[in-house]
Amino acid sequence: MDIFTEKLEAFFVEFGAGRKMVLSTCENGKPSSRMMSVVRIGGEFFFQTDVTLRKYRQLTACPNAALCIDNIQIEGSCAELGRPRDNAAFCEAFRQCFRGSFDAYTSLENERLFVLRPSFIERWVYVGKTPFIEVFDLSAREYSFTEYKGV
Repeated sequence: MDIFTEKLEAFFVEFGAGRKMVLSTCENGKPSSRMMSVVRIGGEFFFQTDVTLRKYRQLTACPNAALCIDNIQIEGSCAELGRPRDNAAFCEAFRQCFRGSFDAYTSLENERLFVLRPSFIERWVYVGKTPFIEVFDLSAREYSFTEYKGV
């Protein structure tokens, strides 16, 4: 196994099955962000939203989006996958991580499932008091772990 694959798999294990994250989207040059319940299946990130909401319109107009939590930033492209209730893997993961949201929203007629396929992941890691920037460029399959020295 190469270093890129080894480090990426370790990142996904540490990330876990699901988290509440900030989803950032853009429409007509105007960005917006909101909290989302997100599950990870393999190397992809899944969430659901209602077709009547602004984020749905933004994602269908411009699929490029970012997820953020704590010291982690994930950029990628989103694709609509249909109704969440029709995706067994998503339902299983979402039910386990976010039971309340699953029960309240997943079966609603207007809900749609999206996947964010990451192209770039960056996080700040501290070794003692020393900051490092860890980068996964998934498009180029490149990994770096660089000490941040400031300016």
